[in-house]
Amino acid sequence: MTLLLEARNISKVFTSGGFTQQQRTLAVDRVTLNLSSGTGNIIALAGESGSGKTTLGRMLLGLESPTQGEIAYRGNNIAKLGRRDRKIFRREVQAIFQDPFAVYNPFYKIDHVFNVAIGKYKLASSKDEARHLVEQAIQAVGLRPEETLGRFPHQLSGGQRQRIIVARVFLLKPKIVIADEPVSMVDASLRATILEALRELHKTSEMSILYITHDLNTAYQVADNIMIMYRGNIVEAGDVEQVINQPEHPYTQLLVKSIPPPDPAKKWINLSSMATPPFRGTTIGQGMCKFVDRCSMAVEECKTSDLPFYRTSDKRITRCLLYGESSPVPSDAVLDY
Repeated sequence: MTLLLEARNISKVFTSGGFTQQQRTLAVDRVTLNLSSGTGNIIALAGESGSGKTTLGRMLLGLESPTQGEIAYRGNNIAKLGRRDRKIFRREVQAIFQDPFAVYNPFYKIDHVFNVAIGKYKLASSKDEARHLVEQAIQAVGLRPEETLGRFPHQLSGGQRQRIIVARVFLLKPKIVIADEPVSMVDASLRATILEALRELHKTSEMSILYITHDLNTAYQVADNIMIMYRGNIVEAGDVEQVINQPEHPYTQLLVKSIPPPDPAKKWINLSSMATPPFRGTTIGQGMCKFVDRCSMAVEECKTSDLPFYRTSDKRITRCLLYGESSPVPSDAVLDY
């Protein structure tokens, strides 16, 4: 197991509005996270829309710069990587985005996404070898090369386009994949196929996958560990079986209750009707529980304390004063996967 990617106490603030009426939105608040290669883990990052999941993922990919803290690749700040190291970083840390169409250039055929990768990273020494690698990757995600290659993106379905991106990941064999809602824009019949392709990838190559989602059902099915995010904070993290089946943080409990039951006669909580606006603040790390305005068990200390994590079991930590009798872990604790 090799420590590859680190988020070192990172925060992200977005500024909007005019010069005299600026608003600052704290999207990610002091997250410390380690991702290692060779573990073969799938880690889910879950939370409602606007919780900061995608922003965290984009910072890990180097597509957004942290307002505070730094992202390190093999111990070096990615903002300061040289050309050679940045090229290796781009190969070893790959992304799968939510919208499969936005990834493609509509003027190029599907083959282009493979040919660019093969040429840039010198994956093949001949055209025949390159063709074999591409066909092998396409078949690995359940597609037929003869029905896929030579077509333009608009000639394929959304599910096919998303599986092509997974096939490109298979071709590159990265150390870590950050998959941001990779199945949210495909129909239910294809979700299992795409997720199974990802699981097969991480089994055969021992890559780690950070699976960003708002869907606890798929997170439960594919992940080994899960982190629950709310308004930029990780509020609970640990073994997915424990966190989903016995949620501890009040927000996690609300998320689990919002999953529609299989019995249509039973009522379920519509989480969107209870949603709150993004957390807005003028300073990073104000030291309060951001769920306090929605929590029925909140006390005054929740508004004033810089809440630590509490280790409630060997495989779980929870950021909530309800578990104050457990062993405290610093609020900048490393989430190590």
